[in-house]
Amino acid sequence: MKKLSLRTRVVTGAVVVAALGAGTFGAMSASASAPAAAPAAAVKADTSNRNLQQTTHLTVAAATKAAQATLDAAKKENQRVSVAVVDRNGNTIVTLRGDGAGPQSPESAVKKAYTAVSWNATTSELAGRLEQAPNLKDIPGTLFLAGGAPVQVKGAPVAGIGVAGAPSGDLDEKFAQAGVAALAR
Repeated sequence: MKKLSLRTRVVTGAVVVAALGAGTFGAMSASASAPAAAPAAAVKADTSNRNLQQTTHLTVAAATKAAQATLDAAKKENQRVSVAVVDRNGNTIVTLRGDGAGPQSPESAVKKAYTAVSWNATTSELAGRLEQAPNLKDIPGTLFLAGGAPVQVKGAPVAGIGVAGAPSGDLDEKFAQAGVAALAR
């Protein structure tokens, strides 16, 4: 095989790069001037399909209203708490940390809200169930201390409100119930 001179190799390389560049530029120019593709036809879901299910969820505005009512109830009693509102699936919608609330309180509030919505019961009631089923406390993300309350529509849970930071779980739960009550107004 014959060895090419440096000049030949440089010129050959420059020609290859120029050809590639021209091809790329041409492809980009062609696609830029092409008309936009027609939007895909909307897919229509058959709501009578038994594979589909409708659920009810709180809006962010409603969750915020409940959380603020909870903080207001705690403030009236000079308590510094955090509140969390989760949806039916346990996903956090809103968390508010009240002025002066402890650093552990936001996480505890989320866990209490998650626990309440998961079992559709207040966490004080669920804490009592631990005597019959002590392994419940081992379920990840749960906290079986008073301070969580479910939000129900026609008896079914749609959200949970959890409160943490007051000196007792009874107070936390009282404030959570104030948040639930605010949604009924």
